[in-house]
Amino acid sequence: METIKKITLALVLSSGSLTINAQQAPMFTHYMNNTLAVNPGYAGSRDALTVTALHRSQWVDFKGAPLTQTLTMHSPLRNKHIGLGLSVLNDKIGPTNNTSVTADFAYIIQVNEKSRLALGLSAGANIWQASLNSLELDQQNDPVFQNNISNHVTPNFGFGAYYSRERFYAGLSAPNLLQNSYSEVKLENGNTLVGKEQRHFFLIAGTLFKITDNLAFKPTTLIKVTPAAPVQADLTASFIIMKKLLVGAMFRTGDAVGALIGFDITEQFHVGYSYDWSYGLKTFKYNQGSHEIILRYDFEFIDKKQIHSPRNF
Repeated sequence: METIKKITLALVLSSGSLTINAQQAPMFTHYMNNTLAVNPGYAGSRDALTVTALHRSQWVDFKGAPLTQTLTMHSPLRNKHIGLGLSVLNDKIGPTNNTSVTADFAYIIQVNEKSRLALGLSAGANIWQASLNSLELDQQNDPVFQNNISNHVTPNFGFGAYYSRERFYAGLSAPNLLQNSYSEVKLENGNTLVGKEQRHFFLIAGTLFKITDNLAFKPTTLIKVTPAAPVQADLTASFIIMKKLLVGAMFRTGDAVGALIGFDITEQFHVGYSYDWSYGLKTFKYNQGSHEIILRYDFEFIDKKQIHSPRNF
């Protein structure tokens, strides 16, 4: 039980309220299908009004484990050079809860007949809450955990670049540029412990290799860089069968391995599920892995005759 308490406190610290050196952005096994959550340049890239919903239950059966939901929607305008999007994220870790609402804007440049480059901007707000005094502590008078944080609202903005072709994409982004402070605690030794957001940089890429008419290979990656934290990379290898069924495996450096499956119920409606298991953290002894489900629907194609380079992504 003592070990579990220590790990629970580590979860709170890693959420970013009370430490500077932590990765704070939620992780997604379906990052390749949830691109707007990390790169505003993706807005409008599917040539449709696209709505994507995702739920992630991390470290099942572990008390206080992360629960994350995202809802994104985006579409190009009729002139096809402007993409607009809206992203909502809710991330709960133990006694902490972060909700963000972000508007996304992308200017889409037609580089040539088959490739496009989009430059994106995002702006929004985070609402952060933490019931810190509800925790069971080894040191009851720890000043770090004495005061709750209620509805702490902070603004933020970001940028992203997204390049796409029919069977390839790559992007670079920093969705939250501001490093807002959430709390300042005076310690007995005279030092001040400042809780603040950390800036994250994301590199994404993927391609599609046609093996036969009914089989394709789709490798993708997401690389996350955060100051004072190890670089983390997701590597995913998927096969697409009969242009409808996706099966794949993933590896997250220093963290997890897993599998994912997806199915296009119709040309417009996609559903996916993934399971990953943490191998690099002490928490693997106390949880049953992480589950993720994603739903995506393309409501209206702007031009069905056009080559949709990101259609595979």
